[in-house]
Amino acid sequence: MPGIAPGPGSVCSPSGSASATPSGASSGWPSGIPVGMSSSSGSSGMPPRYPHGRAANVADGMARPITFLSDYGLEDDFVGVCHAVIARIAPDARVIDLNHGLGRHDVRTAGLVLRRALPYCAPGVHLAVVDPGVGAERRAIALRTTEEDRILVGPDNGLLSLAAQRFGGIAEVVDVGRSRHRLEPVSATFHGRDIFAPVAAHLAAGAPLGDAGDPMDPDEIVRLDMPLAILEDAVLWAHAVAFDRFGNIMLDVEHAELADSGFRLGHAVVVNGRQGVYATTFSDVPPGELILYEDAYRTLSLAVNRGSARELLGVETDDDLRISAP
Repeated sequence: MPGIAPGPGSVCSPSGSASATPSGASSGWPSGIPVGMSSSSGSSGMPPRYPHGRAANVADGMARPITFLSDYGLEDDFVGVCHAVIARIAPDARVIDLNHGLGRHDVRTAGLVLRRALPYCAPGVHLAVVDPGVGAERRAIALRTTEEDRILVGPDNGLLSLAAQRFGGIAEVVDVGRSRHRLEPVSATFHGRDIFAPVAAHLAAGAPLGDAGDPMDPDEIVRLDMPLAILEDAVLWAHAVAFDRFGNIMLDVEHAELADSGFRLGHAVVVNGRQGVYATTFSDVPPGELILYEDAYRTLSLAVNRGSARELLGVETDDDLRISAP
């Protein structure tokens, strides 16, 4: 599938679990943002049980890095608590926060962000939690990619599927819902803290993936249903797969696919009937003008210099975009 696609502001710092709504993944979405104390934590005030305490699978300083992406935001303690759980188990693991400002329950945008960001991250453990189905029937999984031996941990709602595909598919996957590494008791609404963070920490410290849960068939995992772009007769039929805070529109097309297509850099293009320019950067055109360009992740995007392409074109997620070279 061509196209990687963006997502709202990515930052590098720590984070947690919970909540997501895939445009095109399976199952319904009960909201899963934790609020207050979960009834499953009991009323005794007893601290959580760490089944194995600090991991002792590898020598100090040898833990794999952990990247962390979620829709938790930074207003509450969700991200910090997940960091704290990881630090108790794998204190030597470096945690890099990719993004915690994703739209609530937006599984698809989170999956696209994960897919575009991981090539810039060292192979390690990649924790992602956007989980609108938390506490329901959806599975919790950890998988190993065929290429680069990356470990992805998160809910089985399509969130991990695009990143796994980018690294050659899935070599191994386990259901970690009842993992020996999870904290006890498990909250029904905060699996980021009680399942995903501790599992990620143990895996970063060297625990075997096969010991983290029950084996699954890779073909069983939920995959995001993404639109496909078509290029024919010098006309590109693309889709708006995501938007950033500037109103730029990310398309489902790799820039390299324009080679020998009739589109020429610096020349005019027509996007849904509106005139624009196939340009290198925003300042190549006057303020208010539309451009088609290669974005920072080598995919095609649309932008308006000092404006919003999304507002100008009036498009929403998955809307068709007809792009031609007149």
